[in-house]
Amino acid sequence: MKPHDMGVLFDECAAQRMGTQVHLDRPFTIGADARTHYTLPQLAALVRDAAGWLTAAGAGPGDRVAIVKDNHWDYDLLACATVRAGAVPAQLSAHLSGEVLRTLLARLTPALLVTTAQVLERGRREGADLAAAARATLVLDGALPGTLGMDDVRGHTAPGPHRRHDDEPLVIHHTSGTTGVPKLVVHSTRTIIGKLARFESVRLPRIGLRRSDTLVNASAFAHGRTFCWTASALSMGPAAISIITTQDPNLADPVLRAHPPTVLEALPASFVRFQPLTEGLDNPFRRVRLVISTYDAMHPPTVRAYLRASRHRSPVWLEGWGQTETGPLTFHFHTRRSVHRTSSGTGTRNLGRPVPVKTRLRVVDPDTLRPLPRGRAGLVLARTAACALGYVGEEDRWSAKRHGTWWNTGDIGVRNGDGSIDLLDREVDRTPQLSCLRTEDLLETRLPQALECVVLAEPGRDPLPVVVTADGALDRARWKEAVRDLPPLREPVALTWDQVPRTGTGKVRRGELLHRLTGRSDTSGSGRWT
Repeated sequence: MKPHDMGVLFDECAAQRMGTQVHLDRPFTIGADARTHYTLPQLAALVRDAAGWLTAAGAGPGDRVAIVKDNHWDYDLLACATVRAGAVPAQLSAHLSGEVLRTLLARLTPALLVTTAQVLERGRREGADLAAAARATLVLDGALPGTLGMDDVRGHTAPGPHRRHDDEPLVIHHTSGTTGVPKLVVHSTRTIIGKLARFESVRLPRIGLRRSDTLVNASAFAHGRTFCWTASALSMGPAAISIITTQDPNLADPVLRAHPPTVLEALPASFVRFQPLTEGLDNPFRRVRLVISTYDAMHPPTVRAYLRASRHRSPVWLEGWGQTETGPLTFHFHTRRSVHRTSSGTGTRNLGRPVPVKTRLRVVDPDTLRPLPRGRAGLVLARTAACALGYVGEEDRWSAKRHGTWWNTGDIGVRNGDGSIDLLDREVDRTPQLSCLRTEDLLETRLPQALECVVLAEPGRDPLPVVVTADGALDRARWKEAVRDLPPLREPVALTWDQVPRTGTGKVRRGELLHRLTGRSDTSGSGRWT
């Protein structure tokens, strides 16, 4: 089945008698009970019920519905229910601060805010009355003065599916927000479903999903990647889907062992946190044949650990590079053999080649935007039919990143002789001394105790390295050996994982980290294309 109408996706999958079993690490917020196991007909019924709730709360065709809640896959169930009602869902991460959420809600002017009491109360503590931004607010886990509770909307008949043109707004997602307030990206059915999800819904050799697969997804479910994944994964009818909402390996382990994945997708930060589970012959990843990572480049030691943990004859790690605005632009495949070649610290920053037929890339001079020859570092521009419709409330910002038919990714890279792209840095984070990203790869390879390394660029000074370890301590003798042949770096700062500011997808907020450590927030790059 090819995904098309997200408003009836679950209904259509149920009608096809797909036997997919869905397992959750904890119950949905929108579930009426403590259920952690669903069939597709049961999920379809839940989406229809939710569409009735939203309609009763006042959401209708053309309205925007903002969804802000704790991280779980019911973000996408609520989004599908919103689409069924004819409205446009805007999925906002509860990981965002109250001030940022207030800013995004002001841009959206939603007819309905769907949220939880915890989100509203945290917003008030941070000085943000989030409910004031919407015409009505539906609280999923209680009732607060001036808002609707579930008792006010439960039991209302679901509306018939609302059809919309493929080029009309379908869904709104925000970018990760590593450099400030996230952008609100508008996608249509044609861009995110027709061009992205359908492309994934092909049973390609080795990397295509199979009906016998057990899929595990440990992601940030407010983001566009999982909305697209929901469409493609369900339409392929796998045997089972397991949803993991935590980055705590002790909580994830029981779910992984109960339903060992053959296909594993997770946030880069989740891969790092779950890495201790790869050790031992009875590790829960022993059946994995395919690993999928997006959002951020993975460091070689982590990729090696998961491929080594699998007992499959030839497991594949599929790394996709792209943006919320464009979807995947390149794919790169890692195998045991290829990551073994990176053991010297050459890294995994080669993004691979553009997706065949789907995308084109070029590298240009940041000042003139003229194409550069292969081997020269510059801004990476992309051309894709999957490019979004625009930014909500920031039309000028959108226009500044469009150059005719080309989209400015804001990344600095090099095009190699074989057509592949090496990623060097975000333009805003660049420094003339070195590639921060390549240096991070090398340091992580040389420092086994490091969970993560971050190199921060500060104008007029040597780059500042941050080493994240389990206990916030760093062996200085090992550090000196690790940097012996590198360009000058300042003395490292050692931190624990929780001391590093992150986005909802686990990315390091480099600007905020730099400000915390140095008191400065200016960067070496121009920041014109953030």
